Amino acid sequence: MTRPTTPESVPDDKPELPPPVPAAAVVRYSLPAMLEELKLERTAGGFSQEKIAQAEITKLFAAPARRRAKPKK
Repeated sequence: MTRPTTPESVPDDKPELPPPVPAAAVVRYSLPAMLEELKLERTAGGFSQEKIAQAEITKLFAAPARRRAKPKK
């Protein structure tokens, strides 16, 4: 006797797909509030420290200057 085939009993040949990625939510910020926050951050001491640290980091990774010229042939 054969069993009736139902959609649950039939093997699925298709690979299982990952769940769909949700769409990005739209977030709106107030431009005047953002500009005021930016002004506050720039006047704080931490912002200038970040600029100094960035300059020092750039110096660390800069190519060293040659001390002697190559001999001419």
